[in-house]
Amino acid sequence: MPDRTAHTPAPPADRPDRLRNVALVGAGGAGKTTLAEALARTAGVLTRAGTVPDGTTTADWEDVEHQQQRSVQLALLPLPWRDLKINLIDAPGYADFAGELQAALRAAEAALFVHSAADPEVPRPVRALWQQCEDARLPRAIVLTHLNTARVRLDDVLRMLQDTLGTPDTVRLLHHVDLRDGHLHGLTDLLTGRTRGTPQDAPATDLEAERARLVEALAGEDDTLMARYLDGEGLDTAALTAGLRRELLAGTLHPVLATAPDGTGCDALLDLLADAFPSPADRTDHLPAADPDAPLTAQVVHTGEDPYLGRLSLLKVFAGTLRPDTTAHLPDGTEERLTAPHSPLGRQLRPVPLAVAGDLATVTKLTAARTGDTLTTGGTALPPWPLPEALLPTAVRARSKSDDDKLSQALGRLSAQDPALRVEQNPDTHQLVLWCTGEAHLAVTLDRLTTRHGVHVDTVPYEVALRETFAAPADGHGRHVKQSGGHGQYAVCDLTVEPLPGGGFEFVDRVVGGAVPRHFVPSVEKGVRAQLAHGLHGHPMTDVRVTLTDGKAHSVDSSDAAFQTAAALALKEAADRTAVEVLEPVDEVRVLLPDEYQGAVLADLSARRGHVLGTEIGGPGLSLVRAEVPELELTRYPLDLRSLSHGTGRFTRSYLRHAPMPAHLAARHTGG
Repeated sequence: MPDRTAHTPAPPADRPDRLRNVALVGAGGAGKTTLAEALARTAGVLTRAGTVPDGTTTADWEDVEHQQQRSVQLALLPLPWRDLKINLIDAPGYADFAGELQAALRAAEAALFVHSAADPEVPRPVRALWQQCEDARLPRAIVLTHLNTARVRLDDVLRMLQDTLGTPDTVRLLHHVDLRDGHLHGLTDLLTGRTRGTPQDAPATDLEAERARLVEALAGEDDTLMARYLDGEGLDTAALTAGLRRELLAGTLHPVLATAPDGTGCDALLDLLADAFPSPADRTDHLPAADPDAPLTAQVVHTGEDPYLGRLSLLKVFAGTLRPDTTAHLPDGTEERLTAPHSPLGRQLRPVPLAVAGDLATVTKLTAARTGDTLTTGGTALPPWPLPEALLPTAVRARSKSDDDKLSQALGRLSAQDPALRVEQNPDTHQLVLWCTGEAHLAVTLDRLTTRHGVHVDTVPYEVALRETFAAPADGHGRHVKQSGGHGQYAVCDLTVEPLPGGGFEFVDRVVGGAVPRHFVPSVEKGVRAQLAHGLHGHPMTDVRVTLTDGKAHSVDSSDAAFQTAAALALKEAADRTAVEVLEPVDEVRVLLPDEYQGAVLADLSARRGHVLGTEIGGPGLSLVRAEVPELELTRYPLDLRSLSHGTGRFTRSYLRHAPMPAHLAARHTGG
């Protein structure tokens, strides 16, 4: 791939107020990465912008991102603009990578929502993200892309945004946009009158009316500005810009801007970020204040890997100053030596002398710190950001002995980098299970296993942990007698087995008269337990009471092993005399979703043999559905719920109990 970087040094930032950390968020395919490329080109960081279809973008540099044609991890592009450093954080828009999105929001002080003008509505997940930012009081602006799509009407798009994300008073265009013939020709700044691109001259009355409405909104919350405005006094650009910044930080104004891939509008957007967006010094949340002189407090917001440098940890420095060879500690006391900081540009690392409070920097070769961990020289651990729960299971098996030798270490490194990935060695089925957030997340995990760690695995059918139990009481007789010369084997025992729903296992000794010597009774119980663990059809048996009622022993040939074998034979005979049920795990499922999808989800849960316990209000416009569902029916539920609810539904699951499986399904798992 040709080098498109301008080979400029990393932009400096010696004070928190000279920083702007901005997360690019929005739906997948909205054009976030393309916008990041255009902004980097405008800022002089790139000589030309790459494209997603060609796989040449700076932010998306992994092969798997080129294959999937979407971002799968956050990427940092530090941009110099005027005398500031703008850390642009390109966050994935696909639901499988919501953990990376949340990490980007943790690292940012503001969010730039990217919306495709070709999309007639704001997708539900984006609306939920907007509300999350609203609740966190995170300043937001909106950038329109794909304005060159046929039949796009800017007025209709703006009206839809105002109806969905705010009101005409809170969601406002900052520019008069010249959109003709499906092409963004240029912009006219309503505050300064400055033009970008080659806009057609607009009627002066239209511009004056648009400007008057915007100026009135900016002056409305400031009594001094409003008095000057009502007196007919001209408001200078500095006063209006200060009003814009005040309104944006207060969350009472969400500017709307338009851009094009050729860079039209990008300098206006960068000016907005510089003039009106918050710096780390403006944070008012519960996180540490951006004081460069305080003890170092930094959090790992992303972990990557380089074949030569090893682990790469992207840190957000919340307080203090990160300098080379700093020694910091994890909350458990583990010591980490922080190497020289670097400013990343995609996959390229550029050395920087230090990283002040509020900045983002990459350090190499941390040994213990995982994504989400806090590193400090005297502060306290920071809370984790919300992560999507990994609920899609996939069983994998190493393809060869050499792969098997490397698999455990590779998965350990991947799970340290990706907190949304959960690795489980199932003690019941003995399967190695990868719990992912969706199919795209699984594809990325398998790709990284191969490309980063040289480990090849095959996926195998996922198995649930079935059990067996007795359906009715039964008696069994076990006789183990062998004589082949020398020391023989002799043991006889009689057992009664009865169901014990929910009771696990209970062993009772009711032998009288010493028919089974006392020191062999534990041998009988041991043999019963071993057979129960193995089961009759390969599934462990549970919920039974086994009573030892009678038996025989030989003074010479009886032994511990003989009575274990006799007990197992007696248990098998008892099973032959009655029905054996197969038990399947049942989970308690809680589904949170918009009211409009409740009917479809309830019908789907019933089709999965689920028992709906009830529904309740889960929030404004939301329903919470509680149900008991067999685990066997939940294997693909994360994908099906996403489809049913258009990506808006979320669910949790927890093991409840084992319950009898219908006979026709049990036959498939027992060979019956």
